[in-house]
Amino acid sequence: MSTTETTAVPTGTWALDPVHSTIGFAVSYMAGTFTGGFSQFDAVLADGVFKGSAKVASVQVKDPDLATHLQSPDFFDAERYPELAFASSAIERTGNRIRIDGEITIKGGTEAVEIIGEITDPIADPYGGERFGLALAAVIRRDEFGVSWNNPLPSGEPALSNDVTLIAELQLVKQT
Repeated sequence: MSTTETTAVPTGTWALDPVHSTIGFAVSYMAGTFTGGFSQFDAVLADGVFKGSAKVASVQVKDPDLATHLQSPDFFDAERYPELAFASSAIERTGNRIRIDGEITIKGGTEAVEIIGEITDPIADPYGGERFGLALAAVIRRDEFGVSWNNPLPSGEPALSNDVTLIAELQLVKQT
């Protein structure tokens, strides 16, 4: 018989290590999955609150024309809404599993979201600091944020799914 150990989220202030972190998205498109990410983003855990943001202009995909389209009003509307943001309202950790409830803001719309994933315990790093890791995922509906562009297939079905998976692999470093 196994027992589940409940442990606390690290205390203090922890800031993102952007070199060893990534955030991105995945969405069903036609016969597969389309993925992308952001090169400019930030995250911090302080006083039990987790916050993060990403610059829309830093969206990265394999086609520059598509990156431009993603920044247009059809998708993120980077000119009017240059940033995506998240702020937690509750964090629950059980062993290495974590659930973060909060609100995400995309294209001026804010919706509740549940993020689930894994957390590592803090470790000493080779740079004289202390860090821990988060592997997080959440599914949102893009139409709830006014992102409804689609390109129908010949069958009439939409080529692009409404459900989008947000993915983050983060390392946070203790601040002194």
